[in-house]
Amino acid sequence: MNTFDKIYEVVKQIPRGTVASYGQIASLAGNRRWSRVVGYALHVNPDSEHIPCYRVVTKDGKVSSAFAFGGGNEQIRLLREDGIEVSDDGVVDMGRYQWDTPWIYG
Repeated sequence: MNTFDKIYEVVKQIPRGTVASYGQIASLAGNRRWSRVVGYALHVNPDSEHIPCYRVVTKDGKVSSAFAFGGGNEQIRLLREDGIEVSDDGVVDMGRYQWDTPWIYG
């Protein structure tokens, strides 16, 4: 399985109503230094219907202005559709909505 496939498998597991950070996905995919690689992989997501890349935000909860499937406003819309509160400036409360995973990051 290549790196992008590992990333996609992790992203598929993010539960509805939660988000994960790029670093969190990188860590779960096997290398906590892959945050940028996660961004690249999500930008070329081959199956956005089944790989919910919109659930991935920065460690500070910011949506991506470069969201590949309709821009930041579309990412905000999709997150809100999932029941996640997103501020008007595109920030998710990570304390409230971050996916609780058994990973150790740092």
